[in-house]
Amino acid sequence: MKFTKMHGCGNDYIYVNGFAEKLSAEEKPELVRRLSDRHFGIGGDGVIFINPSQDADFEMEMYNADGTRAEMCGNGIRCVAKFVYDKGLTDAEQISVISAGKIKYLDLTVEGKTNTKRGSVSKVRVNMGSPILCPEQIPVLAEGEQAVDVPIQVNGTEYRMTCVSMGNPHAVVFMEDVEHLQIEQIGPAFENHERFPRRTNTEFVEVLDRQTVFMRVWERGAGETLACGTGCCATAVACILGGLTEDKITVRLLGGELDIEWDREKDLVYMTGPATTVFEGEISETIAKTAKQENK
Repeated sequence: MKFTKMHGCGNDYIYVNGFAEKLSAEEKPELVRRLSDRHFGIGGDGVIFINPSQDADFEMEMYNADGTRAEMCGNGIRCVAKFVYDKGLTDAEQISVISAGKIKYLDLTVEGKTNTKRGSVSKVRVNMGSPILCPEQIPVLAEGEQAVDVPIQVNGTEYRMTCVSMGNPHAVVFMEDVEHLQIEQIGPAFENHERFPRRTNTEFVEVLDRQTVFMRVWERGAGETLACGTGCCATAVACILGGLTEDKITVRLLGGELDIEWDREKDLVYMTGPATTVFEGEISETIAKTAKQENK
């Protein structure tokens, strides 16, 4: 089985062409766990299968490193756009991608394009849709119409969080000195807190000025990652709801920067950032067969 390793701001995934590679739903979780292992596999925050779709140009079928399904990944979907263009699956510079039933619309920036050369995608702008603020739909157990700056007790300490869904659940927590946060201790406690029926991604955010924030993220099913596109979108929405920033901000991450804008008149969030191909390879039949056998 052939694969491509890609990343968006260090949020790295293993990409598989679902047009050519056929695997059953039952065997994928164990294969994903094996391939995502950074010591015995390829290594990544998960695996994304790029499939045909009747409802959009392409489908993104996303798995976390622990083999669980995820609804959306902002960094992942930008890499999907680069994959399908660079490999000639499309010539369009505006495409649609569906993930977990939700369609996103992407604008591709192509560099090096000439009359004889197709060039390659360097940057992608994604219409991430409208943020979901209703607690029941995020989901989070909270009273009121929105969970904005609400208290939560974690490991004996009270934090304030703003909860947003960008197709997947996020809890945004503002604090000082995020750089030195012991995220390995606090991240799992947030992820598995009883107030999140489907677990949550947690963004720990330090506001630097009205246009810039610094963010670290603990992702559901993956642990700390170098970036999270949907988390950046949720962070921007939380910042704006709290009156902390302007409507367009730069989110600094361990792996790079993303530009996020919430058009409140249209209620749409836009994310712009890079997509990078790292390397390509082929998975041995032994690994694939072993994963299939262990799933039985």
